[in-house]
Amino acid sequence: MPTSDQILSGLGAIANGWRLLAILWHAYFAVLALGLVAGARPSRRVAGILLGLPLLSVGALAWGAGNPFNGSFFTLSGVALLAIAVRLPPLRIELARWRSSVPGALMFAFGWGYPHFLDTPSWVPYLYAAPTGLIPCPTLSIVIGLALIVRGLGARGWSALLAATGLFYGVFGALGLGVTLDWALAAGALVLLLTAFRGSSPRGGRRAGERVL
Repeated sequence: MPTSDQILSGLGAIANGWRLLAILWHAYFAVLALGLVAGARPSRRVAGILLGLPLLSVGALAWGAGNPFNGSFFTLSGVALLAIAVRLPPLRIELARWRSSVPGALMFAFGWGYPHFLDTPSWVPYLYAAPTGLIPCPTLSIVIGLALIVRGLGARGWSALLAATGLFYGVFGALGLGVTLDWALAAGALVLLLTAFRGSSPRGGRRAGERVL
């Protein structure tokens, strides 16, 4: 396990060395968010796959930066999320009520402009090149935010796995690395975890059970 200084240095190197990839991930998440606003409702299976892929990106970059713990953790977590997603029923996702959608939107915004590790004299690059899709905490924040907005795909196991990962990295980032703002990730992950175990079945009615052909 690398020391905290080595971990922070590696995260900074990834954040500043892969800015173009960060911009591409911002475009990716923008498409997902705008699609939801425009009324797109993909199947839970497709949505789960789309939300799981960024974790594989974090894992690959961690391996390249010499952090086998993050590399292994995110690779395994991403693969596990994808494995759960491909077995979800072919039902359309649903948007959450405001109690989950508001925290979800806040988590999305936090992950989108995560204000750490990127070396820049101006705050403007954080709007399009913050290290989401590159390093753990901003990536988990934005994925958890979208998961809250789509009611955790109505899948308790998928949501619990994502939430547990976010909770671990939020607490570790805040206490182990001294990145205080990572408490926000821990809080969002806890909301998703509570939401998952409060009830994952879709709201009743014919529309909730509509199959995607």
